[in-house]
Amino acid sequence: MKRNIVLATVAAAALIGGGTVAAYAGSGDDGASPRQSDVRVADDRDDAPKDDTDDRDDAQDDRDDARDDREEAAAQARGADVTAAEAIAAALERTPGTAVSAELDDDGSRVWEVTVVKADGTEHDVRVSAGDGKVLSDRRDDDDDDDGRRDLAALKGSTVDAREAAEAAAAKGTVVEIDLDDDGPAVWKAETTKGEWNVGLKSGAVTAHHDDAGQDDDRNDRDDD
Repeated sequence: MKRNIVLATVAAAALIGGGTVAAYAGSGDDGASPRQSDVRVADDRDDAPKDDTDDRDDAQDDRDDARDDREEAAAQARGADVTAAEAIAAALERTPGTAVSAELDDDGSRVWEVTVVKADGTEHDVRVSAGDGKVLSDRRDDDDDDDGRRDLAALKGSTVDAREAAEAAAAKGTVVEIDLDDDGPAVWKAETTKGEWNVGLKSGAVTAHHDDAGQDDDRNDRDDD
């Protein structure tokens, strides 16, 4: 009887405290030898690793973000009769230099903002109508000219300019932005209604853009060598 009470007490303690408890029953009146009873309690399932679930959630978030970006780009492109390449050409006709970016405003104004860098590194913001391609304004950027000089240095030796990059990226959807990306091996980065793309500075090859992967940049770099 005493042995049963001991076992019940130990089992209850194990259930409350968790883990494994070795319980020894004292010998009974018949002189039987003591024996060990292992009581095991299952681990708390709430503490189980959830890495796979987190990874799936992150991947779904990335897909949702990409879908939202495409929808936003499609909304920007609606009603824009002038392409990125045409806007760049119009801006350069008014302000000779090197175009380093062109972006279609997302505020509904239907205007392309083209950044042109002159040989001395000064930047000009040229606004071009997305409706008829007319230049609306040309304003010199009074900020530090170092950005313009860095862009010119990154483009040294390239054979694909912003206009040509925009034309190449147009095969992947309507371009709403083209920009020089020099975070690593320099490439043209294009945003279209179908996603984001890299365009090689020398090859003109169009590849998918990934913010957190260097493989595409490395591929563009090899193409440009």
